Amino acid sequence: MHFFSATDIGTSRQTNQDAYFNAVLSPNAVLCIVCDGMGGANAGNIASQTAVNIISDYIKRSFMPDMKPNSVKNMILSAVDSANTEILHLANNNPNYEGMGTTAVVALVVSDKAYIAHVGDSRAYLINDNTITQITNDHSMIQSLIENGHLTPEEARFHPKRNIITRAIGIKDTISTDFIDIDLNEGILFLCTDGVSNVVTPENILEFVNNTQLSGVPEEVIKFANNSNSGDNVTVTVVSK
Repeated sequence: MHFFSATDIGTSRQTNQDAYFNAVLSPNAVLCIVCDGMGGANAGNIASQTAVNIISDYIKRSFMPDMKPNSVKNMILSAVDSANTEILHLANNNPNYEGMGTTAVVALVVSDKAYIAHVGDSRAYLINDNTITQITNDHSMIQSLIENGHLTPEEARFHPKRNIITRAIGIKDTISTDFIDIDLNEGILFLCTDGVSNVVTPENILEFVNNTQLSGVPEEVIKFANNSNSGDNVTVTVVSK
């Protein structure tokens, strides 16, 4: 398996509140995580990095190559729960961290199967047979408006409230985490923060994947996002067999 990542502070921020993690867990398993912190410069950094650390450590300790799918699901969801507990504890015990939280998209690829958990508006796409499909559903105010028919996806891209999320790790005592498993086969997973997805369309992503060596895709997408005035931190991870 192959994975490549890149992150950048972007064109407008003073700090990079995104964080990511990649690791080979076994010859046929890789773990990739992308998080986007919120709650002020320092607090956002702490939230996203804490989530990456807690989730990755939990999964590295618990993963076994012969795990059943339901055990994999429970492991990943428990890892996210642990991150939620720790970030909330930090926020409750340090006034400088009050209100901090983070999005997360966690992808564990085992052979032909991808197990994906996510909270917030960081995204996962599947690219297969020259098509691209968004396989996570944003937890955001804008997504709710789209689902209720009040906005089109194109209108949502430029809406002034597009960055308001309805779920985040570290905000409440309990967390609702979406989980899916998909057949990856010969496909490519593309993970990103909203600094990318706000300005880079799925069609743009597909074009980069089709016309760039996979190792260069994260940097090229980030360059495009910055040139498109994303105004946010930008992070990309791609995973393939």
